[in-house]
Formats: sequence, structure tokens, C-alpha cells
Amino acid sequence: MSMLTGNENLKIMVIDDSSTIRRSAEIFLGQVGYKVILAEDGFDALAKINDTHPDLIFCDILMPRLDGYQTCALIKKSAKFRNTPVIMLSSKDGLFDRARGAMVGSDEYLTKPFTKDSLLKTVRNYTSVQASK
Repeated sequence: MSMLTGNENLKIMVIDDSSTIRRSAEIFLGQVGYKVILAEDGFDALAKINDTHPDLIFCDILMPRLDGYQTCALIKKSAKFRNTPVIMLSSKDGLFDRARGAMVGSDEYLTKPFTKDSLLKTVRNYTSVQASK
């Protein structure tokens, strides 16, 4: 059984205030057939989540207005989206950031700048888990 079947149905949200990061993620994920939803910050993301129901969310930590920890906490407090995996994105690979991310319910931590391989590997880890549930 290939884990790459049904990519076109998988919706991945990328929340980052950097247009470069959003664009890279959109290209990397789009190339393998995932549907990508982009959000510029937490407020933008929360407005789009209800309409789009992403299967997986990448969320930057350092963002204006509503940071990644607050955004993740709000997603995880929602009955509808609390089981949606949230992967924190950060330019620092810090233990404190990881711990804080885990406290608000994030599922994993990816350091920026990410490579296409690290991004897709993270997606596959979570989507194969989802598929086997």
C-alpha cells in the first residue's frame, strides 16, 4: 500500500507571516498533489479553518497579533479541530520552544528553513497515522 495515494484530497494549512515560507511550502506540497491553504497569521488562519477543514496545520511561532502558541492553543481548544495535527515552525531549534509548543498541544516541531524532504516526511508521518485510525 503506497502512502502517497489520495494526496489530492489532503488539505494542508500553512500559517506563516513570511511570504517566502508560505510560497516554498505551497510549491513543495503542491508538487506532490496536496491542496494547500495559506494564512498570513493566526487570525487569518482561524477565519479560514472553519471553511476549509485542513487535515494538517503548519504554524509559525513568531507572528504578529496572534503568535503560534496562541493560535495552536485556540485550534486545540476547538472540539471540531482538536485532533487536527499542528506542527510548529520556528527558525530557532530551541528546547524551550519545543516544550512550550508541546504545552499548547502541538504535535511536532519543524525548524525553518525546512527542506522539501523534511516537510513531506512530516506530512507523511501524520497522514499515515490518520489513515490508519
